[in-house]
Amino acid sequence: MYKTITKKLSQTPQVKICGLTRVDEAITCAELGLDAIGLVFYEKSLRNVTLEQARKISLSLPENISTVGVFVNEPLEYIMERAEKCGLNAVQLHGREGPDLVNQLIEQGLVVIKCLYLDSEPFLKDVSAYNATGYLVECAKGILPGGNALSWDWARAKDFGIMHPFILAGGLNPENISRAIDASLPDAVDISSGVEKAPGRKDMTKIKAVIKAVSKSSIEKKNNLRRIF
Repeated sequence: MYKTITKKLSQTPQVKICGLTRVDEAITCAELGLDAIGLVFYEKSLRNVTLEQARKISLSLPENISTVGVFVNEPLEYIMERAEKCGLNAVQLHGREGPDLVNQLIEQGLVVIKCLYLDSEPFLKDVSAYNATGYLVECAKGILPGGNALSWDWARAKDFGIMHPFILAGGLNPENISRAIDASLPDAVDISSGVEKAPGRKDMTKIKAVIKAVSKSSIEKKNNLRRIF
């Protein structure tokens, strides 16, 4: 069965590192103080993991770390099988999933993150159709779902974040994370390729730098940050 996370309070954005493929790297990430790690169930991704890989990674983590399964246009049964067998407590829907699927997953007790985009469907303006726990915001410039390591004008998400709990993603790395946070005021940040030494292989020095930068970010809504993971 998937695990339930007791959400901790904080005055800095939560940090999720996505695209983990190895148990040892996931354990080190947890030790560094991350809030969540992402496991990608999408065969076209260079960071795709098998059910067995994901299970080993998820079960190696302490209870306070949220384990997020990332899916693209998959049916409820496929998602729930992985949530239950891998101990996921959250899912991230990165395709054109409809509101009904979001509601069904929430009814199962999962944290549900729906991805919305500035330049592709589903757009930010479509948020009223959904009832997700939170929303991951990207610009959708690349070919594959996800940030594709491409930076964008993060300030374009600021107004959205005033009204909705959101995770900032797309082209984030240790060098620009503080600037991105100051521009958009997110509740959380999601980083993958920006902290890698190769696809699916994380660079712990870069992750440490991200965590340090996030902890020092001057964010206007520190007392109103919403916990997503």
